Amino acid sequence: MLTKPRGSGLSRRMRLPALALSFMLMLSRTAAALVGGAADAEPALARHLVMIVGPHGLCTGTVIGRDLVLTAAHCVTSGSDYKLYENGADGRPQFSDIARIVRHPQFSMDNYKNARVTTDLALLKLARPLPARFVVAAIGAPAKPVSPGERFVVAGYGVAAPGDGRTSGRARSAELAVTGRPGSLQIRLVDPVGGGERAGLGSCEGDSGAPAFTRRDGAVMVIGVVSWATGAKLSAGCGGLTGLTPLASHRDWIARTARELGHALP
Repeated sequence: MLTKPRGSGLSRRMRLPALALSFMLMLSRTAAALVGGAADAEPALARHLVMIVGPHGLCTGTVIGRDLVLTAAHCVTSGSDYKLYENGADGRPQFSDIARIVRHPQFSMDNYKNARVTTDLALLKLARPLPARFVVAAIGAPAKPVSPGERFVVAGYGVAAPGDGRTSGRARSAELAVTGRPGSLQIRLVDPVGGGERAGLGSCEGDSGAPAFTRRDGAVMVIGVVSWATGAKLSAGCGGLTGLTPLASHRDWIARTARELGHALP
C-alpha cells in the first residue's frame, strides 16, 4: 500500500479533527475556515456543507441526501456520540441526532494513525431531514484522469489559525492544485502559489471530511473528501499538503450504501 510522504505521519502532521466540542459553543460570526487567508465559500458551495461535532472535535460533511451526509471515516470512530451542529434562526447552537454511521469497509484506523493510505470515507444517516437551506450535492468524477496542476476547490468549516478553535465555524473555500502522482487511492493538493514549500492555503483542524469540488457544465460535483494535512515542506501543522480520498473508485459503494439507507443518488 502506498504511504503518505515521509514526515507527514502521525507525529509530523496535524491530525484532523482536533477541536474540543466546547469550542462549538463559542463560535463567532466572524470566524473563518481553512488556513492561508481563504475567502468565504460562495453560497453555491456553502449550501452543501454541514458541521459534525463529537468528543474529538469538529469535522465537515457534504449533504448528498436530505438526511444523508458524506464525510471522512476517521471523523466518526465507533463507540462515540456525534451530532450535526448549526446556528438556529435565533443564532443559538442547535444539535441534530445522527441515526446511523456506515464507514467504508476498507477504512483502517490503524493505517490512518500510522500515515498509511486508507479509504477514509463514511456515510451518516440523520435522524431527521435537513432544513431546506441545505442542498444535495452530486457525486462525480473528473472527466479524465487527474493530473498534476489540475485545480479543485476545497470548502470546509475548519480553523483559520492552527489550534485556535475560535477561528472555526464559518464556511470558507480555496482553490488548490494537484501535486505529486495522483491516483485512485489518494490525491494531494497544494496552494498553487507556494506549492507546499511555504505555508499557504490548505485544510486544517475541522476540515476533515470536507468536499473537494470540480465544476462541469456550470454545476459543482464532489470528487474527493479531505483526510489529512501537513504544514509547509511536510512539517507539522497546516498550509502545506491537503490529502484527499478520491471518490471515483468508490462511487459504487457510496451509491449502494445510500440505497440501503433509503436514498438514490442524483
